[in-house]
Amino acid sequence: MTLTGTGGVGKTRLALQLADELAGRFRDGAWCVDLSPITDPELIPERVTKTLGLPDRPDRSPLDTLVSLIAGRQLLMVLDNCEHLLDACARLTATLLAASAELTIVATSREPIGVAGEVTWTTPSLSLADEAVDLFRQRARLVRPSFTETADDAALVAEICRRLDGVPLAIELAATRARALSLVEIADGLGERFQLLTGGARTAVLRQQTLRASEDWSHDLLSESERVVFRRLAPFRGGFDLDAAHAVAGSTDLPRGQIVDKLTQLVDKSLVIADSAGESTRFRLLQTVQQYALEKLEQAGEAEAIRARHRDHYAALFDAGVTAGYGWHIAQAELEIDNLRAAFAWSREHGDIELAARLASSLFPLWIHSRTLEGLAWFDAVLTAPASMAPATRARALADKTIFEALTGNYGHADQAEEAVAIARRLDDPTLLAWSLAACGFTCSYSPELALPYFEQAIALSPALDDDWRLAQIYGVQAYSVFVAGDLATTQVAAEKGQRLADAVGDWSVSRLCRLCLGLTHLHRGELPMAVEKTRGVAIEAEAAGDPLFSTQSLAVLAEALACQGDTRGARAAADACVEAAADLIDFHRAVSFGTVVDVSLAAGDVSGAVGAGAAAFDACALPQLMAITGNPVARAALASGDLVTARHLVDEALAVGSGFQRILLLEIRARVAMAEGELKQAEQDARHALAIAAETGGYLAVPELIESLAAVNCAAGQHHRAARLFGLAASARDIAGTVRFKVYDAEYADAVNALREAMPQDDFEHHWAQGTASSIAEVIAYASGTEGRRKRPSRGWASLTPAEHNVIRLVSAGLRDKDIASKLSVSPRTVHSHLNHIYAKLDISSRVQLVQVAARHI
Repeated sequence: MTLTGTGGVGKTRLALQLADELAGRFRDGAWCVDLSPITDPELIPERVTKTLGLPDRPDRSPLDTLVSLIAGRQLLMVLDNCEHLLDACARLTATLLAASAELTIVATSREPIGVAGEVTWTTPSLSLADEAVDLFRQRARLVRPSFTETADDAALVAEICRRLDGVPLAIELAATRARALSLVEIADGLGERFQLLTGGARTAVLRQQTLRASEDWSHDLLSESERVVFRRLAPFRGGFDLDAAHAVAGSTDLPRGQIVDKLTQLVDKSLVIADSAGESTRFRLLQTVQQYALEKLEQAGEAEAIRARHRDHYAALFDAGVTAGYGWHIAQAELEIDNLRAAFAWSREHGDIELAARLASSLFPLWIHSRTLEGLAWFDAVLTAPASMAPATRARALADKTIFEALTGNYGHADQAEEAVAIARRLDDPTLLAWSLAACGFTCSYSPELALPYFEQAIALSPALDDDWRLAQIYGVQAYSVFVAGDLATTQVAAEKGQRLADAVGDWSVSRLCRLCLGLTHLHRGELPMAVEKTRGVAIEAEAAGDPLFSTQSLAVLAEALACQGDTRGARAAADACVEAAADLIDFHRAVSFGTVVDVSLAAGDVSGAVGAGAAAFDACALPQLMAITGNPVARAALASGDLVTARHLVDEALAVGSGFQRILLLEIRARVAMAEGELKQAEQDARHALAIAAETGGYLAVPELIESLAAVNCAAGQHHRAARLFGLAASARDIAGTVRFKVYDAEYADAVNALREAMPQDDFEHHWAQGTASSIAEVIAYASGTEGRRKRPSRGWASLTPAEHNVIRLVSAGLRDKDIASKLSVSPRTVHSHLNHIYAKLDISSRVQLVQVAARHI
């Protein structure tokens, strides 16, 4: 058996331990022969005879003496360090094994000996979790007995061992530096490890006294062509496949067939590690070996050319987009992410911003799949670089960056999307124009009247696109954008179209986005079973795909839907998983996860848990826009704890920016605050207004709560018959939707119903209650809100203004400039300007002064 492995991995130590443990099983014992000092192959037999204590025989050669000795003997022989004498060791081994059936040979070598019947076993590096760290500690204490560790020190030791790949020789050499250096200095010094890791024991063989000597020993045993291939593998990070090796290391004098041969030989010599676990073999170099190879590449004067080949190979691999299939694109990009990072960094370092930007855009599927923040960082780097790039490349990068920023809750970059649109129009590129228009629409998510025209223009270009993948993305972005804008109907239409296209092309990230939007639509329409089904499927799929963004969002919706159904245990499990999934995402998504915990806690009647989670959500992200989208759980927690001032302040802020169905939940909270403050007229007005919006948008989720609020108001006002019917209507609404009341509101509800029962004859109460329970959802809303015959918003005049336009007017009246208004509303100044143009047209005016005068008559 031959123990193979890289230099310093511990082959000799393992062989000696094996011999010691097994010696008792061999009648004639175990013997270890160190071949490291031998340079002449003819001297090997003599070295073995001397080790075994055999006398010289002038009438016999050392080999004959050995053969004579071992015949009939049962012994274990260790041949240590055979890699520089392979042919001679192979001949000796074959001869001795033929002479004795009871001889067992264990050899150590950096590559197999190559004799018939040989079994090779690759000696692994030490386990990083314990063995490597323990070895470092032991050796450090030998040179510095006072060596101790803090928690931070333990992390540094683990990092040092990781960077040294768990190789014992390297770890021991690093630990000896603890005599004079701190752990931070040792870790920092690993960038120049061949200068740092010297000073091994003087009694050790020369190649084990320094890390460089160990690597030099292996390198000196290579043929010239093996050395060429070896150093050209240095630019790879995180592994590579055979095609990449050929593209980067190959040349006219090293064709593909030779690359395969040389790579195989480097694997045999333990300089390259091969992993055949997947569909195709992956190769990699240990970090120390790679750093040595980089030095050899620099010395050969090939570094610039070979790193350029490396960059070009990976840029070309993904530059064609997703033509090879979306699933392949994602899987391959994840597999090659370290190589892609290296290619991107090298391009930037050498001023090739054009290629760096193209590489960033080509990885769009990967960024949206699981690495949104890294994608943003790449786009920031190329778009702020001083070097120029082609107009089309810049436009695509601008649009991509805008999309990613909007996905993370940052909608204030309409200017860069507009620049992309202008470039695309100049280039007459319909695909680029459609994507840039979608980016513009996404930045206007809080202003549906501005967002929809952009998406309509983008989709109108679809016949010219001939690109279902891009069209699926546009529909997905539109669905999410118009949901943020409060438009459930358009959300559903866009999401359904996007999902069909995404499923057809295999774009599972966009499919998840579309199904998430459908789940959100079902939730806010009160279609809870469908919401649970959609979002549970997305959550399972996202977790399996390692997609934290959609894991977080889908688990949040799932938790809300389960809580509304009364499954507080399931809701809590989903909410906890949501918090865990969001842990490494930006504050916007962490706030969403904590807000989910608020609602689940309120559903279970846990006010203190809701308050704690509400504080965490507010600390993570206090944007009023986020509060509007999520139904303002922070305000709901404040209300439950009795902090009415905070609750009203938070809900008023959210109402100032919320639109569409979002205002339903916000008005429901404000109605409860008003009731708690004794402002019954305000409570009734808010509840009726919310019901009217529910009728208009189909956002029925909060309808039971709103009707119960109206019932309580009527009961307090002495309108007992109407109150009883409203309570019956609320019960009917709950039965239709399958929703339950959050437990935190149960006592308040019971008090109101009991007070009504006491104020009315029993038959009278039951009669009016029964009238309510017999109603349909449309009748429920019509009766409760008084919306029968309500007209749609007119096209001109004050009544034609949208909530977003009212927000702009309020801030203009307060004397704010466009830039300040944009900051307040988290939109771009250009969006504010568009709002003002629409307002001027609707009110038939032309200046801010006129607007302030008109507003004074209505506000």
